[in-house]
Amino acid sequence: MLKTEADFSYIIKERSEVFLDRKIRVVQYGTGKMSIYTMRYVYEKGAEIVGAIDVNPAVIGKDIGEIMGCENKGVKVVSVEDAEHMLKEVKPDIAIVTTMSLIRDVEDALMLCAKLGINAITTCEEAFYPANSNPNVTSQLDETAKSTNCTITGSGYQDIYWGQLISSIAGSTHKITKIKGSSSYNVEDYGIALAKAHGAGLTLEEFDKQVASLDRITDEERQAVIDKGEYLPSYMWNVNGWLCAKLGLTVKSQTQKTVPQTYKEDIDSSTLGMTVKAGTATGMSAVVTTETEEGITLETQCIGKVYSKEDFDKNEWTIEGEPNTTLVINRPSTVELTCASVVNRIPDVMNARAGYVPTEEMGELNYRVKPLNQYVK
Repeated sequence: MLKTEADFSYIIKERSEVFLDRKIRVVQYGTGKMSIYTMRYVYEKGAEIVGAIDVNPAVIGKDIGEIMGCENKGVKVVSVEDAEHMLKEVKPDIAIVTTMSLIRDVEDALMLCAKLGINAITTCEEAFYPANSNPNVTSQLDETAKSTNCTITGSGYQDIYWGQLISSIAGSTHKITKIKGSSSYNVEDYGIALAKAHGAGLTLEEFDKQVASLDRITDEERQAVIDKGEYLPSYMWNVNGWLCAKLGLTVKSQTQKTVPQTYKEDIDSSTLGMTVKAGTATGMSAVVTTETEEGITLETQCIGKVYSKEDFDKNEWTIEGEPNTTLVINRPSTVELTCASVVNRIPDVMNARAGYVPTEEMGELNYRVKPLNQYVK
C-alpha cells in the first residue's frame, strides 16, 4: 500500500526519537592546558576518553589522569606517529583537537580523522570559519569528510561570545547599520604557539616585519595569498565570515590591520619563557572591517597580549541601528568557556551532515543537562 505524506512524517518522527544507547567515545588530540578542562568536562558529561595524542615527549606514555590531576584513567598518551594505529584500534566517535590556532597547523590532525571517518571538533580559531581564509584546505577536508561520512568543525569561546550572542541580538533589532565588536584575552592562557602568533616578545621592528607588514597589501594581493593557503588571519577575520553567513549577509570586501600592544614596564611571561621588555610587543590588536552588499558594516577587534597586572578579559559588542544595543561581559573565564562550548557541541557535530560544517549551520549551542549520548540521534 502506498504511504501518505503523513505516514512518512510519522516514520521520521519515530526515528528521530532513537538516541545513542552508550557513552560517546572521545579521543583527545593535544594534551596541553586546554585538555585539562576538555577531558574533565567529557567525563562529567557522561562520555569517556578512549585515547590521547601529543607531540611532547614529556607527556607521551603518561596516563591522562596524571595530566588532569586526578586518578589514573587507564588511557596513556601516544605520539603523533602512533596516532593512526591507536585511532583505528579504539574507534572513537569524535576527536577533540586542542593544539594550534591556524587551520594549516591542525590540517594533518583533522585530515587523519576525516580519512578514518572520525568526527572532529577543534579549538583552532581559524577553523571557526576557515573557508574565507584558507579555502583550499577547507575544501580538501570537506571532500574527504563527505567521502567517509563524518563531520569536521571548529568551536570554542567564539561560538557563543563572538557568534551566537551577536546573532541573537541582531534577531531583536529592526534595522542594522553596523556591528562593532572587541574582545581581549591573555595569551598566557593558551600556550606558546598562540602567544608567538600574536607577536608577543618581538621588538617593534620585528613585529612590523613579521606581522603588520602582511596586512599592507592590496585586495588582489591578499586574495592571492589566501588562495595559496598562506594568509595569517586574526580571529575576527573568521568570526566576521561566520557572522555574515549566519545573518545572510554578502561580503563585498574585507580588510585587516594589526597593531602591536606595548606596556610601560617589563612583564614576565611563563608561556614564552622570557621577560617581555618595556616598549616591546606584548601582543597585538587586530581590527577586521567587512563591508557587505546589504550595507551593513562589521568592525571587529581582538586584543591578545601578555597581560599586565591591570589587564583583564573583556568582551564588548554594539549593534548600531534601530535600536542601538551594547553587550559587555567583563572578566569572562575564557579558557573554561572555550572548553565547555566544545564539549557541549559534541552532539551537534555527531548529528550534523557530513563534511566541513561551520557551527553557524548547526543551530543554537545548548547546555547539556543529560549525558551527551542522549542528544545524539
